[in-house]
Amino acid sequence: MARWAMIAAAAILALALWRGGADTMPPATPKAVADLTTIDFANVANYSRPALPAYFDGTVAALDNSPAPNADNDRIATLGRVLFYDLRLSTNDRASCASCHQQALGFTDPMRFSNGISTAATTDFHAMRLGNLRYWQPGSTFWDRRAPNVEAQASQPFHSLVELGWGGAAGGFDDLIRKMGATTYYPELFAWAFGSPEITEPRIQQALATFVRAMISSTSRWDEGYARVFSPAAPNRALDADLPNFSPQENRGRHLFMTGAGQGGAGCASCHMPPTFALAADAGSNGLDPGETRLFKAPSLRSAGLTGPYMHDGRFATLSEVIDFYDRGIQDGPALDKRLRENGKPRRLNLNAADKAALAAFLTTLNDPALTTDPRFSDPFRR
Repeated sequence: MARWAMIAAAAILALALWRGGADTMPPATPKAVADLTTIDFANVANYSRPALPAYFDGTVAALDNSPAPNADNDRIATLGRVLFYDLRLSTNDRASCASCHQQALGFTDPMRFSNGISTAATTDFHAMRLGNLRYWQPGSTFWDRRAPNVEAQASQPFHSLVELGWGGAAGGFDDLIRKMGATTYYPELFAWAFGSPEITEPRIQQALATFVRAMISSTSRWDEGYARVFSPAAPNRALDADLPNFSPQENRGRHLFMTGAGQGGAGCASCHMPPTFALAADAGSNGLDPGETRLFKAPSLRSAGLTGPYMHDGRFATLSEVIDFYDRGIQDGPALDKRLRENGKPRRLNLNAADKAALAAFLTTLNDPALTTDPRFSDPFRR
């Protein structure tokens, strides 16, 4: 009897282990999702646990604007990837987020102003680069900072009559959600990401925000060189040390960027803070126009060398024009940043031609070939 009891107990244990294994097996990708996209439910891309350089330490984490309730989740980010690229989320199946934020160009648009659902109208502002968007405090978005966070920003292109077209007579988010609910794939994707197939505006916001915040840029040539000299104990964390993989011209530009205007540099890093090169939280106006009272939010300078135009209205076509402006074109106004003043007037750097070229050369070292080709951020649709 004892022998049979042991055999029975072993069988029960084996059955329990088998059931436990079955319960934890990754889900199969529904046919509706697999037919239209390359998303694989059994192999979820890693968005929430990025491998970051040592200098992306607590000083960088303190700038992270991810809200606590919106903890990183790989399934939710994957849903955000689908939403970001889906042309069906516009009223006429013509535009998506990726139409204006193109991966190969650092998630911006080479056009000064972007088309959305029609070529007859364009946006009011130039499309911003998205890399390192998460490392900006206080977390507001758009050039004019009108959205308080990335989640709120995610909704506005849907409501825009120019971008995705759901404003006014188009019916707003209710009609968009009905359109999404009628597809074969979104109920499956929302159930997988959130545990139920319900499609709501907050869920759409969370998915897009989680995906966009995962666009971390940390693999440029500058990163490659800085990783070799970085020391948290070094003066200024070794930001002004020559980088061994840079040309003399690039190191000159790096020095100008990192060094204050009063110490022989251009002082760029005081507003565009390395290693993320995102804007300082206390940045004021950059004096594009005389009498400026507005505070604009600039994107990170990562991959800025891939394409122009630049500034909120795309007025500058090249990096050289941007550098010329900061050298001698800053205009006075109530909102002008104090770092751009000298003796009560707009600062004039008076750089020579070689130094201007060196600054432009340095900015191109911030281009990130990994982010612009990373499959995790690419179009998931089978076109």
